[in-house]
Amino acid sequence: MTISTNPADVPSEVDVIIAGAGTAACTLAGRLAAADPSLSIVLIEGGRNNHNDPTITNPAMYLSHLVPSSNTAAFYKGKPSQHVDGREVIVPTGNVLGGGSSINFMAYTRAQGVDFDSWAAEGWSQKDLIPLLRKTETYHIDDPAIDKNVHGYAGPVHVSRSTYRPEDREDEFLEVVKSLGYEVVPDLQDLKHSNGFNRWPKWISPEGKRQDAAHRFIHPLLEDGSHPNLHVLTETKVVRVLFDDHKRATGIEYVPNPQFQAQYPLSKSIPGTIRAKKLVVLSAGALGTPQILERSGVGNKELLSRLDIPVVAHIPGVGQNLQDHNLVANTYKTNFREDESLDALLSGRRDFAQALQDGDRILGWNGVDVGAKLRPTEAEVAQMGGDFQQLWDRDFKSSPERPLMLMGTAAALWGDPTLAPAGQYLTIASYTAYPYSRGSIHITSPTVDMMTNPPEFETGYFTHPADVPPLVWAYKKAREIARRLPAYRGELDLGHPKFPPGSKAALESVNDDAVNGVIDRSSIRDIEYSKEDDEAIEKYNRENVMTTWHSLGTCAMRAKEHEGVVDHQLNVHDVSGLKLCDLSIVPENVAANTNSTAFVVGEKGAEIIARELGLTNF
Repeated sequence: MTISTNPADVPSEVDVIIAGAGTAACTLAGRLAAADPSLSIVLIEGGRNNHNDPTITNPAMYLSHLVPSSNTAAFYKGKPSQHVDGREVIVPTGNVLGGGSSINFMAYTRAQGVDFDSWAAEGWSQKDLIPLLRKTETYHIDDPAIDKNVHGYAGPVHVSRSTYRPEDREDEFLEVVKSLGYEVVPDLQDLKHSNGFNRWPKWISPEGKRQDAAHRFIHPLLEDGSHPNLHVLTETKVVRVLFDDHKRATGIEYVPNPQFQAQYPLSKSIPGTIRAKKLVVLSAGALGTPQILERSGVGNKELLSRLDIPVVAHIPGVGQNLQDHNLVANTYKTNFREDESLDALLSGRRDFAQALQDGDRILGWNGVDVGAKLRPTEAEVAQMGGDFQQLWDRDFKSSPERPLMLMGTAAALWGDPTLAPAGQYLTIASYTAYPYSRGSIHITSPTVDMMTNPPEFETGYFTHPADVPPLVWAYKKAREIARRLPAYRGELDLGHPKFPPGSKAALESVNDDAVNGVIDRSSIRDIEYSKEDDEAIEKYNRENVMTTWHSLGTCAMRAKEHEGVVDHQLNVHDVSGLKLCDLSIVPENVAANTNSTAFVVGEKGAEIIARELGLTNF
């Protein structure tokens, strides 16, 4: 077993090549290697090794991976769009072993069961996938009100409430939402419940360590001495898949990632190859996998011909159907103590190295403690306009398990701490569960260099008008909750709309002396928003809507004539020996953060491939 940045350290021919090493890929590789240690596998990752990196294993530092100087994320720049105030929206993706599971927010959220059913793919219904969701996890939340039949208790990935959380602040938040008429649900991740709030579990162990896919599925096998045929090659970019004359995938071509491995004019790297005796699997994520396919000659023949790439298979759906939850975040000032938010650590007021040396339990906390899946009332739907009403009636009205909006809290400022006064903040993020907007991603060159030849990337945010009114509604709902919290001290200007002079929605700043530690919630009345106020909210949302880091759908599991790229066995249409196994295959969105779905795609991929390879111990 090896993990190396040097291609000479891995075999030049293996049974299975897995290109990409994110959540689904690590799950797939770990399961296959455990089932048959004699099966030779190479897992290829463009980013660096994540093993025991304290900024990864300690949950509190997750936001440090999203700063512009991060080398654990790849930053894709979208094309300017009038729908988002002309901005070029940046979408970060995992660029490290473990992918998004190594740098995400660790919020344990799961799709609704009806989401899986909506994929309309044989073997991928909720009935088929619940056993695999259970297989992944060891669920540590002990509550008699939770249905134990939908959770797992012996899997490699631990789910808990972590080592640390300000429970009093959770209680205050949940008391407020109850006073506003919302239900507080024991388990909002049971694949059924909707329209309520709950305490969010976390992809964090009871010992306070991040549960990324590499540390749970790959590193233990590399270290146990019993899996000599599992190999990991990091800091290496897959350029393309190699095919024989019969359109069968026979291997991959790779180059060193120049982000990590120096390139010199007189020693320019020469592409290398690794051959696959049985199977090639692409698992480079919703933004990476379609680019590899197109560089390999699999995609829309018109694009490929323009770039002088020989066409192996004309599959127009490659790179289309991009979906991402449309997120808008708003930040509130609080009187939280320093140990009740992550702002001191993230701003440097609390030294991370010292906290690590001290064994500070706050390092095991992600600050994300309460979340929601919400539906509007019929009256609120009517206020969103006739066009939205028609879609609501078609897609939501008779499906009470489908939320319109997802919402999460974070005890931290999401943004540059130098732009706000030192303090402790609460951010409330709202994101559409099933946005109608679609984007796309396509290569602009046969080369893999994203700096000189970036892809043509349409993020798609707000391109469908029906996605706009729900986030105006969500802003109002979140703000009414925040205003009633005992810790509330007003809105942070840079995180809110600029309302017109004299507006009843004007931002406020609450003096500690005036509050005196107590807020009479019964005396607070909902803000009355004018048409101009709604326009200000919409303007803010267009200027600030962003990724939820949940890209999916660019190589959809559908029939080819419906812009599909793979079948229900994950085979790429019109070629052989090539499968996809990541969030790119998900054809319709899920009402959840997508880490859980990535795990289950990896588990299902392992099940499919193990059966095809005849692995009897799976």
